[in-house]
Amino acid sequence: MTKYIFVTGGVVSGLGKGITAASLGRLLKMRGLKVAAQKLDPYINVDPGTMSPYQHGEVYVTEDGAETDLDLGHYERFIDEDLNRYSNLTTGKVYWNVLNKERRGEYLGSTVQVIPHITDEIKAFIYRVGKHSDADVVITEIGGTIGDIESQPFLEAARQVSLEVGWENSLFIHVTLVPYLRGSEEHKSKPTQHSVKELQGMGIHPDVIVLRSDEPIHDEGIFRKIALFCNVQPDCVIENRTVSCLYEAPLMLEEADFSGVVCRKLGLCVPAPALAEWRAMVEQMKHPSSVVTIGLVGKYTQLHDAYLSVMEALHHAGSALGAKVELRWIDSEQLTAANVAQRLGETDGILIPGGFGSRGIEGMILAAQYARTNKKPFLGLCLGMQITVIEFARNVAGLSDADSVEFAPLCRHKVIDFMPGQSDEIDKGGTLRLGSYPCRIAPDSTLWRCYGVKGVDERHRHRCEFNNDYRSVLAASGLTFSGASPDGRLVEAVELSELPFYVGVQYHPEFKSRPNRPHPLFLGLIRAALEK
Repeated sequence: MTKYIFVTGGVVSGLGKGITAASLGRLLKMRGLKVAAQKLDPYINVDPGTMSPYQHGEVYVTEDGAETDLDLGHYERFIDEDLNRYSNLTTGKVYWNVLNKERRGEYLGSTVQVIPHITDEIKAFIYRVGKHSDADVVITEIGGTIGDIESQPFLEAARQVSLEVGWENSLFIHVTLVPYLRGSEEHKSKPTQHSVKELQGMGIHPDVIVLRSDEPIHDEGIFRKIALFCNVQPDCVIENRTVSCLYEAPLMLEEADFSGVVCRKLGLCVPAPALAEWRAMVEQMKHPSSVVTIGLVGKYTQLHDAYLSVMEALHHAGSALGAKVELRWIDSEQLTAANVAQRLGETDGILIPGGFGSRGIEGMILAAQYARTNKKPFLGLCLGMQITVIEFARNVAGLSDADSVEFAPLCRHKVIDFMPGQSDEIDKGGTLRLGSYPCRIAPDSTLWRCYGVKGVDERHRHRCEFNNDYRSVLAASGLTFSGASPDGRLVEAVELSELPFYVGVQYHPEFKSRPNRPHPLFLGLIRAALEK
């Protein structure tokens, strides 16, 4: 029978429940189990697709086109399993589904209530991810902090699942903060005790308590006290301290036999985790032989989580090439013709990530022009490819007012335009080209040299496309169209093949990068930057 693990958080938000869940997923997979992961988010948005990156960080896109929470990126990178639309559920989606069922008469006139209708919808979702992926273990992270009103229906649903599948097939892991008081030089267990008491008040008794701390907890009395007062076995109190390398977290947790405790609790008789390859990867990450500086030119640079997958993909590629990637965060709104050389001159490579809206666009165009004219290794992702096209059209092809319909709907030369059948009149939510699409690669191109294959599948998230009316004029000016849809209708990648590395892609390759399997385009950028 499928085993169900629920990960909750207490005391404060941002403790790293997602990393804890992802690390456990990796450890269980290395024990030979098939693992599925999902995130339950208490906000009322249907999905994070229309939320500001400043509020919620990046939107992570799955293979089947679901716009999801950024924690799913951690799950995919750690567990190395493709997730799907069943992997992220929000309060908004729950109520949307329930109200639609009510309107269709599916409740046969019943009064629709939080219990059982809302909780039944949540439970159905929890069960569905395991059935869809045929998983041995389903890890469900419940967003928010214990005590939040918004999380209560999800916690109640999880409690009901544990009753339905039996205690031997379910497990609760509670992640809490153990603060360190420098004045008295001691860790404090009281916040954890209060958090567990709050959780117990909802009918949930944690089986494992994970203690989050920046400082190592040397006092064994803390572990004994929490075990005693929170009614768990002593070895079920696990330390989760801050580590220098994100991917060291599974190894650090396994020092306390984290996955062994979980397997014992769930009655899983499986081999010890095979950690040698992962350990070697982490050691390589921690001991680079060189340093490379990449200028990330974006409009959301004040919140680095807005570009989380891009950051990780750069670090994956750097580590594989023995280099530490140092990111220089450059706000595109602050870039001008007067300072672009000074701001970008000391970088070894430049990357323009995705985004929406007209803010900061002219700064990105300046960055693309600087990279082109100075032969600086350059990679444009999604919006970054569109910036590449606009800059080239303006400054090389002579279309001085070239722009995107998104930024200048009245401009004469819309080199980037709406997809067929789209317009600005359509509601923003759910109108993007989302998920995995095939790309055919032109031979003898930079793209070809990176991938080494004729075709790939990559994930998309955008509304506008390259306008084919301008394909011939830009090609005549020297722009290479190195990637396209199989029917040739949609441009997926452009490049300047004569430069060492100058590539723009309409998709988001960062979503498919893994710490032990870096994405070819990020490898290409970092390799070119190191050579530069």
